[in-house]
Amino acid sequence: MKSIIITGASRGIGYEAALLLAKEYDYIAICCSKDIKKLGELKEKIEAMDKCCLAIVGDVADYNFAKKLVNTVANDAGEITTLINNAAISKVGILTDTTPDAWQHIMNVNINSVYNFCHTTLPYMINKKAGKIVNISSVWGLVGASCEVAYSTTKGAVNAFTKALAKELAPSNISVNAVAFGAVDTTMNGHLEPEDSEALCDEIPYGRMCSPIEAAQAIKGVLDMPGYMTGEIIKVDGGWI
Repeated sequence: MKSIIITGASRGIGYEAALLLAKEYDYIAICCSKDIKKLGELKEKIEAMDKCCLAIVGDVADYNFAKKLVNTVANDAGEITTLINNAAISKVGILTDTTPDAWQHIMNVNINSVYNFCHTTLPYMINKKAGKIVNISSVWGLVGASCEVAYSTTKGAVNAFTKALAKELAPSNISVNAVAFGAVDTTMNGHLEPEDSEALCDEIPYGRMCSPIEAAQAIKGVLDMPGYMTGEIIKVDGGWI
């Protein structure tokens, strides 16, 4: 049974990706950290497509949570076809105002979760000698952003992780790529005042932020590419960076 796991699926990019990609898979596993209501709504929409859906609330930074979810999918579906590591949080502020706890938290969610889900998923993919992994990154992982040092660091790590793992898994016919988004119109950018949002859009040649639906379409586009395309960081930013 063709299956997919999508982390951070209760909103934004993850939510739209789950809705779009559910059309391509038989079994869709979605998770989020706390919004059980939104995750439940998404589960209902997916099941209305006559698809199997596993929806679980938990901490993606917890290795045991990842292992339990992955093992459940493997037992139910018989294989894990695709993994989308989307879960992430942001931290806006200068580095000297970033506490050690806040620093560690964003590292745990944004990069350790990628390790957790890849590490627990890979035995199943390697056994089948097939699979696709897409890690959701950011242009800040390529160029860095003032007042977002922690977030930029995690996304730079995701990019390096993606390239290194792609080389490791190519002999097993498993592709690993990342999509580095620019400004996406999600709650992660909800802290922006209207005038700041307008100024940001003025910097983007396309003149606006990427919509979550467009982001989902970009992810699908990467998955639709031949497996020979691996180790790539695909920039989707409206020509911004």
